[in-house]
Amino acid sequence: MTLSHARQALRGLVAGLFLGLAQAAQAGPAHGIAMYGEPALPPDFVSLPHANPDAPKGGRIVFGEAGGFDSLNPFILRGRAPFGLAPLTVETLLGRNWDEPFTLYGLLAESVETDAARSYVEFTLREGARFSDGSPVTVEDVMWSFETLGTKGSPRYHAAWAKIGAMEQTGPRAVRFTFNTQDRELPLILGLRPILRKAQWEGKAFDESGLEAPIGSGPYIVADFEPGRFITFRRNPDWWGRDLPFNRGLHNFDEVRYDYFGDAGVVFEAFKAGAIMVWRETNAARWETAYDFAAVRSGAVVRSVIPHQRPSGISGLVFNTRRPIFADWRVREALIHAFNFEFINQTLNGGTQPRITSYFSNSVLAMGPGPAEGRVRALLEPFADSLLPGALEGYALPVSDGTEANRAGLRAATRLLEAAGWTVQDGILRNAAGEPFVFEVLLQQGASEMESIVNIYAEALRRLGIAVRVSTVDSAQMTERRNAYDFDMTQYQVGLSLSPGNEQWLYWGSEAAAMPGTRNLMGAQSPAIDAMIRAILTAESREDFVAAAQALDRALTTGRYVIPIWFSDVSRLAHDRRLRFPDRLPMYGDWIGFLPDVWWFQE
Repeated sequence: MTLSHARQALRGLVAGLFLGLAQAAQAGPAHGIAMYGEPALPPDFVSLPHANPDAPKGGRIVFGEAGGFDSLNPFILRGRAPFGLAPLTVETLLGRNWDEPFTLYGLLAESVETDAARSYVEFTLREGARFSDGSPVTVEDVMWSFETLGTKGSPRYHAAWAKIGAMEQTGPRAVRFTFNTQDRELPLILGLRPILRKAQWEGKAFDESGLEAPIGSGPYIVADFEPGRFITFRRNPDWWGRDLPFNRGLHNFDEVRYDYFGDAGVVFEAFKAGAIMVWRETNAARWETAYDFAAVRSGAVVRSVIPHQRPSGISGLVFNTRRPIFADWRVREALIHAFNFEFINQTLNGGTQPRITSYFSNSVLAMGPGPAEGRVRALLEPFADSLLPGALEGYALPVSDGTEANRAGLRAATRLLEAAGWTVQDGILRNAAGEPFVFEVLLQQGASEMESIVNIYAEALRRLGIAVRVSTVDSAQMTERRNAYDFDMTQYQVGLSLSPGNEQWLYWGSEAAAMPGTRNLMGAQSPAIDAMIRAILTAESREDFVAAAQALDRALTTGRYVIPIWFSDVSRLAHDRRLRFPDRLPMYGDWIGFLPDVWWFQE
């Protein structure tokens, strides 16, 4: 599918799902809930559309990860937990269909109920839902999980908990949450909260990092692990949910294992040697040149290209605006001009990768070219005094001539730096106080591609009189420093969906700028951004929702918080030929809910 065809298909699908249904009242308990309109799947659906209900069970899959882990609690701020722990072992009240922008169906809950205003949500648990230790999932477990995560868990859970005015048991298997804030996404957000076993944590500190895995109700249990080296998950033969329609064709491997290595280069070598079974290639040029090894030639390894229709998200180098050196937007704009994307892309990718042009680029939620118009302009105009240049008038990233010199870009950067009070003195860029322009770029060990990008960039900055120090740290130090915002500039990646909502507060909301451990690494504190997030959460029609997202995209992009690099509208997976996936691909492609969820092992 070409990019243009993908965009056309996406527009049609989103329009069809949203059109004219936003204010329809939910008539009593239902099997699912959509952010706008009605769920696409009927109550008697057989399986998710992108799953193979006849997929065989058995076999194993082995992943390779760079870095390590020192905790088995993925729901708190402290420690670093294995990537697959939460999705493989813990379930939520509702589950997401990744073939719809934002629609949830009953999982632990057999039904969900809300009103037209979405002032409350009520969930009724399935009678047979059980934890992996055989104990039933109860309303008490649900209520304890919500309160504990909302008060002691990671900050990403706190905002929704603060919007719950009352929590009460309304039946033997029913619990109702009444809201104190208008937020149409809340019923869905609460449906995705992990449910843990209350009894496991009696007499224990939930928010202390440790190596005791939470007891969940999911398809897998932790079978074995060695911190920093590996973790193995075994499919639970007594899993309560194996026969649910929602789960048909999912979780097919008997064993899922993650092995940890020092850096990405070592992971790739382990893949070539057959020690791991899947490699996700992020470099288009390497995809064409680096796969002439024995396993590929023999057919033991095959290559699959997975298209998707999701937004580009934002990936690149983020400025920490908490630092005085990056507080002035003109300095950030200057460093964006100095970043020679076209030359770097040609050097590392053969010029094949498209650039990220905004946070929601490659989707209907992206800011349009030129001046803001219509509803988007109406949303932004009240904040005209605080918005940066380009938000209303139009903005685009600079484009170089592709040569290493990038003379036009560096001249523009010099003018902006002079306007911000920085001038070159004896070859060194200094401010009025004589202080040199020096900063650190923080990278994680093993991030070889980003290190190559930064090395080219640092050389260009030296020509401006800027001194750049590149520091590489292990995964534990990286997590600690990022959580404390202890960096000047660092690598940054946030994947975005077609249904932006409450998570946006933790990504770039003003309150998140002062909270440890959020994704607001840039320290954004903008009344316009906050207002656009509120507009997204209170939108009652497709048109208002899309306009709010496009306005948010403008405020973020013109904030000059990130130097964007590239994205890909396909995922490139090299994998053991015995690993299979369905022909029918979800609209989100190779994202959450795809690998390993719908894959299976077949000789």
